Amino acid sequence: MAKIYHEEECSLKPLAGKKVAVIGYGSQGHAHALNLHESGVDVIVGLYEGSKSWAKAESAGLKVATAKQAAKEADIVMMLVNDEKQADLYRESIEPYMTAGKSLVFAHGFVIHYWLIKPPAGVDVFLIAPKGPGHTVRSQFEEGKGVPCLIAIHQDASGKARETALAYALGIGGARAGVVETTFKEETETDLFGEQAVLCGGVSALIKAGFETLVEAGYQPEMAYFECCHEMKLIVDLINRGVLNMMRYSVSDTAEYGDYITGEKIITDDTRKAMKGILKDVQEGKFAREWLLENQAGRTYFNAKKQMESEHEIEKVGEELRGLMSWMKKESLS
Repeated sequence: MAKIYHEEECSLKPLAGKKVAVIGYGSQGHAHALNLHESGVDVIVGLYEGSKSWAKAESAGLKVATAKQAAKEADIVMMLVNDEKQADLYRESIEPYMTAGKSLVFAHGFVIHYWLIKPPAGVDVFLIAPKGPGHTVRSQFEEGKGVPCLIAIHQDASGKARETALAYALGIGGARAGVVETTFKEETETDLFGEQAVLCGGVSALIKAGFETLVEAGYQPEMAYFECCHEMKLIVDLINRGVLNMMRYSVSDTAEYGDYITGEKIITDDTRKAMKGILKDVQEGKFAREWLLENQAGRTYFNAKKQMESEHEIEKVGEELRGLMSWMKKESLS
């Protein structure tokens, strides 16, 4: 079983007198910077010149500088830009200032696990990964709660990397909910597999397949949307509260019986074999190489697929039906 640290086992003392540079001010970046700042930690946000987030961070009361200047000033550097951008940014703006005694921190193990960044021997290298999106990390903190975090130690040059990691987790509110210890390898591989096979790839393909099956059989797209997409949140909320038992307890006996006799017809031995293949690609670095090459090639497949998916009938039907629901906030993806 994993080691889980609780709030009373963590202290902010390891951050006393130290400056934390949060590189990036997106979903996670804004949450980390603001939460740490409000926990009394000295924070500086590192951005590129001309960033639209510069004024936003300053208006929130945070100090802002270029990534290079922030890394130079800081004792602890948290990398919170996209995985595919981190290696170049590190070489250009961070690496020259990674002197002995400093800490290099990540929220995902991708660039360390796949050797895209090789930190110098004298620095601590660890991971703090909140298990939730940045806006939730922020909102839970503001409510006096927290989002559970993962920690992992890749390099403990000071002998105190774990204490510093736990202090950081406390500063962003994660220790309020619990901090689970893992490794860079485990966090990276399980995260990539979960996203591809279940949370994003698996779920989106299942929703579309169900929607298309009903529409092709002559049912109205609106009915297909409600049954295969809209109600997904209701089910996932129940699963989140009490795993599968809570969901099965809450739905009708008819739905529960359908669960038992039909799930295995969807998730077949071939599906499980495909999942093992996906995991192997993650473990051996095949997915990472393909993703990096896709970025180097200008994201031609990524952009084409993104456009194609945005034009799927389920997106158009969903937008129309959500417009009828006054309680649902209209979301802009631009």
